[in-house]
Amino acid sequence: MSGTASRTVIAVAAATATLAAAMAAAEAPPAPSPAGEGPGGRSQLGRWTLRVDRANRGLSLGWQRGGFGGGAVSVPNVVHASQFKGAAGSRNYDGSVAWYRTTVTVPEAAAYAVSFGSANFQASVWIDGRPAGSHRGSYLPFEARAQLGAGVHTLVVRVDWRDPAMQARAGFHRTWFNWGGLNGPVSVRQIGESELSEPTLQTTLSPDRPGAPSATVRVSVQVRNNGPSRTIAPQGKLTHAGQAIPISFPGGTVERGQTVGMSTSVTVEHPALWSPASPALYQLTLAVGGESSFSARVGLRQLSWHGGRLYLNGRRLQLHGASLQEDALGHGDALTPGDEGTLVRELQAIGANAVRSQHPLDPGLLERLDAAGILVWQGIGPVEGAGNWYSTSPALQRGAEQQARTAAVAAALHPSIFAWNLVDEVAGNGRDGAEVSYVQSLARWLHANDPTRMVAVDVWGDHPPAQAGAMYRDVDAVAETDYTGWYDSPQASLTQQVAMMHARLSAMRRTFAGKVLVISEFGAEANTLNPPGSPGSYGYQAALLARHIAVYAPDPALSGMFIWDLRDYPLNPAFQGGSIRFRLPHLRLIEGLIQKGLFTYSGRPKPAAATVARRFKALPAG
Repeated sequence: MSGTASRTVIAVAAATATLAAAMAAAEAPPAPSPAGEGPGGRSQLGRWTLRVDRANRGLSLGWQRGGFGGGAVSVPNVVHASQFKGAAGSRNYDGSVAWYRTTVTVPEAAAYAVSFGSANFQASVWIDGRPAGSHRGSYLPFEARAQLGAGVHTLVVRVDWRDPAMQARAGFHRTWFNWGGLNGPVSVRQIGESELSEPTLQTTLSPDRPGAPSATVRVSVQVRNNGPSRTIAPQGKLTHAGQAIPISFPGGTVERGQTVGMSTSVTVEHPALWSPASPALYQLTLAVGGESSFSARVGLRQLSWHGGRLYLNGRRLQLHGASLQEDALGHGDALTPGDEGTLVRELQAIGANAVRSQHPLDPGLLERLDAAGILVWQGIGPVEGAGNWYSTSPALQRGAEQQARTAAVAAALHPSIFAWNLVDEVAGNGRDGAEVSYVQSLARWLHANDPTRMVAVDVWGDHPPAQAGAMYRDVDAVAETDYTGWYDSPQASLTQQVAMMHARLSAMRRTFAGKVLVISEFGAEANTLNPPGSPGSYGYQAALLARHIAVYAPDPALSGMFIWDLRDYPLNPAFQGGSIRFRLPHLRLIEGLIQKGLFTYSGRPKPAAATVARRFKALPAG
């Protein structure tokens, strides 16, 4: 072994030992199961039979009636989750069709709802051979409903994830691997004479400063009446550490088939407030007699922003963390509870108090982030980076707005989410009027329906606007990418790189005065294939991240920074690094993988993870 290779191995081994110890020490508190939040009476449907239908013959063969064989799988599930390289990976990325089948036993004749956490990309549902619903789009919940008799029923789902380019044209572009399958949990429940859905919480501290002696908590919920016209008055409670606060809604007359919103407020004396430093959680339960119920773990916290500053419970909040993709080796984006726990421990190991995601995160992962006190910058809009905008027609724009609203409503109870991000890497003042209209419409809707969180836009740092246009008028927070030292000037001197970072921050302050400012992405690819210290090496990545953090951390106008990214992940088998190839033609990368992670795809920490941990852990946790 050469001296260079030996030093590389020793550095990696040392970083691995250090981060392994940190991860063990940062074991997250026990979190609820992925089924922890939601309506009562659900039963998880975890065991299924899977049959891949690459030739797309299942419909003509009548598989919707359930007459097909296959292998036993657990759901959430991704088809061929280990195939992301070479010819097999290319076929998998291009997509296929798969059929899932299971049985559902119900105790009595009634209406039932089958709830899906996610399916990629297009799902069609049959119950006992009869169509029960369909859905298009990833990381979005949906339901199928049917009237069932007592006994055993056959549930079949066809999932079609062919042609990623078509998916993009339909408004669902992605910048990660095109995994296909039932990649979210599935459950079934009986529908009662009433239903409770879409609860929200809004906390106001009194007085508005740290250590507030009381909190006013406004609770809202949608109430549907499936029975005769009558007065419905939900009841509930908030509980924490022996404290129980009753919740009583005034109620009102609800007609048969009608859904109405109801709200009430309660006072919580000496509340246990949620924050990264102390992520206290309350149990929220709501019910209408023995008809329906809803439960969740929630946090009481007050987020506010003014003058370009962000505050949590009256204290200045400064964010530091990394972006992540929901992707685990061997499971794709159908994360297991163990996968979710590992991602949280990796964030804790680097000292992160926040995480950024381009798409809506799985509810199980959000519950773990709530319990760990890690704030979430949550992408809910179309993922169309580098200045792209596919939703140019009125129909696509309506679809984009519906996608964002569905995602925001589904995750509204999670205290960890502090910002709804609407656009990923917008260039200038928007590609066209459709993009501007989309942002303006969603900003108004979110401010009206969820005043507890910021509305955000992510700007492509290579093409920011010189002056902020109408797109940014109603936006609370603006993030910019900054790849100085990688896509931008990787061969510049250290002094020049630092000067460029400062110049970009100065331009952000001028253009977006009064907005909460965040650096959304910075980083560099890193592996063992490049000479030590050169671009693409572990040493270069660690040193570059340290320079960025040293510039961002003391800037009083900056409220956060997110490294791109937490862990390596597959993009597509043909990916070779993007535009960096033109700047560094001799760079050696592993085809198909994004390698900017602090951890490898298999979960091994790179030396940069320890470098980042030392710097992040010296910053206020919040």
